[in-house]
Amino acid sequence: MITCAEAVRQLWEYLDGLVDESQREQIEEHLAFCRRCCGELEFAEELRGFLATHAREELPPAVRERLTATLDELEPEPS
Repeated sequence: MITCAEAVRQLWEYLDGLVDESQREQIEEHLAFCRRCCGELEFAEELRGFLATHAREELPPAVRERLTATLDELEPEPS
């Protein structure tokens, strides 16, 4: 079973359908029991929906800064 870190690291690729069958199954197995990661998935889905519906609007600077900080936190560390 994969860890929370592995599930979250692959979350966006999972939502975009870019993971292979084995990865998808591992992520879904993890999501089936991990409430924390389910929350991460729900947040990511809501964020994608918000961005899709508001893509033409200019984000307020404070929102842009928070979004950038969140995305920076999710970015994997260089090896």
